[in-house]
Amino acid sequence: QVQLVESGGGLVQAGGSLRLSCAASGSIFSPNLMGYYRQAPAKQRELVAVISSGGMTNYADSVKGRFTISRDNAKNTVYLQMNSLKPEDTAVYYCNVFQLSRNFWGQGTQVTVSS
Repeated sequence: QVQLVESGGGLVQAGGSLRLSCAASGSIFSPNLMGYYRQAPAKQRELVAVISSGGMTNYADSVKGRFTISRDNAKNTVYLQMNSLKPEDTAVYYCNVFQLSRNFWGQGTQVTVSS
């Protein structure tokens, strides 16, 4: 099993920045993907960004150029730096680890961007 503990959400004004962190513990295997998804009210959960064990990244078009995902493999921790936040970024952000064909999810952290 994998346990994920998220931190870093909150309320910010449009144009501001937030940094999310997610620490994984338990049975962590490499290679894996670590990333963030988000879900806004009445919308489906969507990919925000993922990063592989080797550092390859993939971003949703809506966040390219504004968000940066990174990871510390020694700490099994993934980070999401979010800059130039927009009201449409408001959602619950979920940390995700994908390994051995299984998905593991964090508890979610609320990000609210006011206009």
